[in-house]
Amino acid sequence: MTALPTPANAPVPRHVAIIMDGNGRWAKRRARPRTFGHSEGVEALRRTVEAAGELGVEYLTVFGFSTENWRRPAEEVNALFDLLRLYVARDLDKLTREGVRVRVIGERVGLQPDLARIIDDAETKTRHNDKLNLIIAFNYGGQDEIARATRRIATEVAAGRLKPDEINPDTFATYLDTADMPAPDLLIRTSGELRLSNFMLWQAAYAELVFTETLWPDFGRAALEQAIEVFQRRNRRFGGSDPEPR
Repeated sequence: MTALPTPANAPVPRHVAIIMDGNGRWAKRRARPRTFGHSEGVEALRRTVEAAGELGVEYLTVFGFSTENWRRPAEEVNALFDLLRLYVARDLDKLTREGVRVRVIGERVGLQPDLARIIDDAETKTRHNDKLNLIIAFNYGGQDEIARATRRIATEVAAGRLKPDEINPDTFATYLDTADMPAPDLLIRTSGELRLSNFMLWQAAYAELVFTETLWPDFGRAALEQAIEVFQRRNRRFGGSDPEPR
């Protein structure tokens, strides 16, 4: 099938979100342990962060560890935690120099104290950077995020600081982990799976979805550019009528 041409002056998505999937299958195909796949996935993250900044993406959100991942074997869970420690420790100075602001969304209660300190340190050191916002969804689940936001709203209502009739979608969004971020324009899932897996359920309401067969450890600039080109050929209607074709 011949690809449609990319429209002239098509905008780059301001916010790209990625479900990084396929590390285990990538490793299995090479007769290596799943932890090896996760390690190679960190290299893919480095490539993708660099490419996103060069392509003009302002926000890049990646799904690093879900609230459901606790069900995995303890060895694998600990390996994922260690990779976050390693990524931040190894790359923090480079990210700072390159103007990348690091932010972590998700539930922090229950995280190991040293990991919580690493996250706090990374957010503090990069808080003034403005070239690219790198948001890592860690110990994150969309349903959990919505439930936590609802509890905070209920507390505000009970205290008399918020009236029930003041609650609308815009108000609700201010209680989410992503309160001061734009909604994702493009959501990519690697490895051929066709589901959101509890990722950014509220925020992705009007995101353009791109599913690729590429396993995450093989992802990089070329795959990101391809997904952005698909996005640029889409007509985004946000519930309105069909626009004139490009």
